[in-house]
Amino acid sequence: MPRAGANPLLWVERFFQLALLSLVTCGYLAVAGSGYLDKPTIILTACGLLLRALLVTGVARFEISDRWVTLLTLAYIAFYPVDYFLLAGGFLDTTVHLVFFLAVMKILTARSNRDYLYTAAIALLEILAAAILSANLNFLVFLAFYLLSAIAAFTSAEIRRAMQKPHRIARGGQRRFHGRLAALSACVTAGILVLTAGLFFVLPRTANAALSRLVSHRYHLPGFSSEVNLGQIGQVKSDSSAIMHVRPDSRDFPPNLKWRGIALSEFDGKRWFNPPGARPDAAVQREWIFLASNGQRLRRDGRHISYRVDLNAVDSDALFIAGQPEAIYLGERKLLRASNESFRLDMIPFETFRYSVSAFVDGPIEPDAPELSPEQSEPYVRLPRIDPRIPDLARQITGAASSGYEKARSLEQYLRTQYGYTLELPASEAADPLANFLFERKKGHCEYFASALAVMLRTQGLPARMVNGFQSGTLNPVSEAYVIRASDAHSWVEAYLPGRGWTTFDPTPPDPRPRQLSLVAMLGFYADAAETLWQDWVLSYDLGRQLYLAERMQNSSRHFRMRWLDGWSDTALIAKTRATQWLKQYGAALAAMIALALAAVWLGPKGWRALHFLHRIRRARLGQASVDDATLLYQRMLEVLHRRGYEKPAWFTPGEFAATLPREPGTLVREITAAYNALRFGGKLDAAPLMGMLLEDLENGVSTLPR
Repeated sequence: MPRAGANPLLWVERFFQLALLSLVTCGYLAVAGSGYLDKPTIILTACGLLLRALLVTGVARFEISDRWVTLLTLAYIAFYPVDYFLLAGGFLDTTVHLVFFLAVMKILTARSNRDYLYTAAIALLEILAAAILSANLNFLVFLAFYLLSAIAAFTSAEIRRAMQKPHRIARGGQRRFHGRLAALSACVTAGILVLTAGLFFVLPRTANAALSRLVSHRYHLPGFSSEVNLGQIGQVKSDSSAIMHVRPDSRDFPPNLKWRGIALSEFDGKRWFNPPGARPDAAVQREWIFLASNGQRLRRDGRHISYRVDLNAVDSDALFIAGQPEAIYLGERKLLRASNESFRLDMIPFETFRYSVSAFVDGPIEPDAPELSPEQSEPYVRLPRIDPRIPDLARQITGAASSGYEKARSLEQYLRTQYGYTLELPASEAADPLANFLFERKKGHCEYFASALAVMLRTQGLPARMVNGFQSGTLNPVSEAYVIRASDAHSWVEAYLPGRGWTTFDPTPPDPRPRQLSLVAMLGFYADAAETLWQDWVLSYDLGRQLYLAERMQNSSRHFRMRWLDGWSDTALIAKTRATQWLKQYGAALAAMIALALAAVWLGPKGWRALHFLHRIRRARLGQASVDDATLLYQRMLEVLHRRGYEKPAWFTPGEFAATLPREPGTLVREITAAYNALRFGGKLDAAPLMGMLLEDLENGVSTLPR
């Protein structure tokens, strides 16, 4: 791109090119932010946009010939079937790749107005693709910037079209063209957003329900299926993605709860799984599903909690529940309950799924539970061929224990104190990972600890199973909801003890890395709260949410009408006392700040104009002036004459006004007018220094220019 100088068309052209580049970049970032673009596409597209930015700013100068464009296009046509059948594996992904290829090629080779129109159309396809692919808050941010860039591109394109017409004279002031047009674009964007805000909340969204069947936004969650290999939970714990948000119904919600998901009974030495054919029972009730044997609500003595779970679109049908559930609300969905007390949905949800639970959290799960029959306990005591050192170690640890509970606690305590916690996976896969953990490595993550405890319990004849779920979570003080992340994934053990039932044991030692509430963490809380608001009131905004919002507004207005006069006199008296004390303490400083603010408002513009004028004069004397400086210098001359009592009539030309002045200022004014005409209409830049010196003489009271 040429360097923008005195020609105002170059300023408009550069602004238009930058706005068009920003338009395509916003669409690209919106799609990239959805997480559905592969790394090669992200990198290549970013390189193309960066190269275009270098061309627009003049840093790089080259052109891609039509021959190269043809060759690259033919190469991509040959690559398209390969991408469809081997790489992308789907029509939508292949089409997205094609759109970004066209975007890069078009924006690098755009020269005509038709090319610019195609580029804008490609940017529109990008933002539409992002609307289908993305379900995150960052789409709203990129959409706002896209709208701003679109307005800037369209307005500058119209100005550019008008200025390209023949016999048009551009007025002065293009030096601040970028700022003025950018401010105009921002104001128009803000106006559009404000005008559509009401309509946004009046009309429920239905596109999400329709498009969610077209594109899945599920998050793959390894370790939460009917078959789990040792090490999968450790892979999940390195990810900080939010899996679910829990909103308790009361403020005394107990901390450090375990969110139970999948219970697994079979172990072959390397993986846990449930045997095939164990089909869960289906509860076909709708609305609230009561889990008592007679289908009615079972209310036990002790502590009860109620909470609502917003489960993100994960690639699992498991429900994660804290405590012993007494009732579950699933709406229109069906609940599948397995024999190992795991709960699943009848199908994996396409989008964020919400359910409510009423649960019991204190005491044993099954009070006065009898012993299991051999047929019932057989799946939970079955063992594969294991290292003989494992049962020897279990007998050594439980030698002094007399009851099953004491044996389980002694094994749990031994693992928690004699082994270390780490998320590092073994450098190589061991032939017997459990023996390697117990006798060689002696450190690992929760999955190894739980497997070791379950196997050692089975060697002692105690039924045991491994459970995968989440531990605790973090309370977000902004949204007042618990955030359960993938890094909170956890494994523990349930052992069946007569008189206690299935009892939870957790042999994993605490993570040695303490969690600290840093500034980054607080910013993460605000981002998570904004994301939750986006999910609740944008993606999930339906007729029910609309009625809820209307009810809240009606109740708030009623509350305001009834309560706003209550205690007004006491409030006014307290406010008056506090205001008096505050004025006594800070009144002088406040008055000084107000005086300085008024002085800045009164004198600031004049001072800024004076500094700006001196800067333009200095540039003019150095020979760096432009045609725009002529108007500024002439206006300055009129201000000086106005202070001396000479006013230029609006209908007078500069020459006519100079001829009406007396000799003392008239000589300088005529010299300044001649230099002004030479600079403004003749384009003679060497007249600018002369005009500046003449104006300085006029301000100093010199009657004529020394010869």
